[in-house]
Amino acid sequence: MTNALAILAMTATVVATVGLAAYSTRLARTTGDFYVAARSVPPWWNASAISGEYLSAASFLGVAGLIMAGGADALWFPVGYAVGYVLLLALVAAPLRRSGAYTVPDFAEARLRSTQVRFTASVLVVLIGWLYVVPQLQGAGLALRVILGTPTWVGGVVVAVTVLIVLAGGGMRSVTLVQGFQYWLKVVAIAVPVLFLLAAWRADGAPSALTAPAPQFPAATSVQFDTAVTITVTEPVQVQAAGTLDGEPAAGPVTLPPGPVAVGADTVLEFPAGAPVPHADGLSAATGPDWSTPLQGVGGDDHPIYRTYALMIALFFGTMGLPHVLVRFYTNPDGRAARRTALVVIALVGLFYLFPVTYGVLGRFYTPELLMTGRTDAVVLMLPSALVGGGAGQVLGALLAAGATGAFLATATGLTVSVAGVLSQDIVSRRVANPITAFRIAAVAAVLVPLVLGLLASSLPLARAVALAFAVAAATFSPLLLLGIWWPRLTDVGAIAGLITGGTLALTAILASIAMPDLTGWPAALLSQPAAWAMPTSLLTMVMVSLATARRLRPDVGRIMVRLHTPEAVPVNRSWTARSIR
Repeated sequence: MTNALAILAMTATVVATVGLAAYSTRLARTTGDFYVAARSVPPWWNASAISGEYLSAASFLGVAGLIMAGGADALWFPVGYAVGYVLLLALVAAPLRRSGAYTVPDFAEARLRSTQVRFTASVLVVLIGWLYVVPQLQGAGLALRVILGTPTWVGGVVVAVTVLIVLAGGGMRSVTLVQGFQYWLKVVAIAVPVLFLLAAWRADGAPSALTAPAPQFPAATSVQFDTAVTITVTEPVQVQAAGTLDGEPAAGPVTLPPGPVAVGADTVLEFPAGAPVPHADGLSAATGPDWSTPLQGVGGDDHPIYRTYALMIALFFGTMGLPHVLVRFYTNPDGRAARRTALVVIALVGLFYLFPVTYGVLGRFYTPELLMTGRTDAVVLMLPSALVGGGAGQVLGALLAAGATGAFLATATGLTVSVAGVLSQDIVSRRVANPITAFRIAAVAAVLVPLVLGLLASSLPLARAVALAFAVAAATFSPLLLLGIWWPRLTDVGAIAGLITGGTLALTAILASIAMPDLTGWPAALLSQPAAWAMPTSLLTMVMVSLATARRLRPDVGRIMVRLHTPEAVPVNRSWTARSIR
């Protein structure tokens, strides 16, 4: 019954998404409609759409999972996601809207009058977009697997097809209407169940995570492992096993010794009530006090203070450089509306992040088996049945399934429209004359590549996968925007040097950390959280190279800077932009 209700809720969300896209198709007839919704989106609805796009599967599912496993340190993720918009509001939103460009590469070319800068920025937009789309498709696969038991790739395909239908219908107009609806769906879906979960928690005696020991199974629990995983056992425990342990067949009573135990795929272990929960490799078996104490290490135990500050830099400045966020500000009528939009977004995003914490905390008591399988991202979907149960738990689970569907659909469509916009303008349009047809062709490529990548990186936690995209954005577009908007001496050569340096450093570090998971100490900390050193290096490179190539400075740079920082009410020559939207 739970599956049937959840399927119905998810199907209704997809149908509503496609229906809204079909409705908006008649409104999208021009290039401006497809790329920037004719610059006519009011601030309150644009803020809803931005929030719907920004609150991805990593926010709806991943943040609660990180809090469940990592405790207080994981709270830095929602803090960083929200505070990033404060910097965006203060430093970027209005000037970027006044630039009059379609995309970030458009802005780079217009500001520096260089096709080479545009090409470099285009490559980075595509890379960052693909990095961000991957966890959305993973989230879809996770949701369908929890509810239906389907293979992971099924959810990704469903999202990919739905996104293509939305984009083919009306481009940015469709995306804006759909994402605004999905924000409010997500808020209702995650907020309403919290009331019932807290009531059930109170009825159960209100156990506190601050004083509880390491997680234990509250009752005899059967745990099925869909994939192979290594677990860490803290003390000997006798279980009923059916499957493979440490490479050997296991059936009947088995005593798990302390230390690592390799559990094969499709293995089932039944634990007695009160047994301590073994943790999947990479998850810390923290006790209540350690779990609730900050600065114990975000993403690892080594050098927690560095990891925390590096994560903050990635999230604060990465928000400023995310292409799918930036393109939204081009849809505002003017710079003042862009600032108002960013201000409302801060309030809407902050409202949403009040709720995932509750799921993470309660998950340690009522779904501890997720710490063992490593699938803590599923806690939001599984908690209603585990804690509330009965028909109410089924209805709440269905509501959360609808919200999760809206989460990965909203962000996937926004990311795809930003990537498709770049691909269509810089690659497909060279062979296809009709810009709308070129956009639709590019959208296919923008979805298929991350769909394949998602199958290759299926084990990476959702929120951490998104943090990687933030790190690359912080090391590339953040310095470009800060200097391009506020420093008139930036040159095209300096911008290219900084973009390549930051992008190369961040991507190399991320790939190295994934390829060498056994690293410890400073190498592990520096490679897994590269924003703290990659972003300053990129910014310094832009400054130093620009000073060394001052002869390439545009002679009309003063007029450009005035245009960026002058309110629209003041008449200023607008002819400097690289492309005009008609």
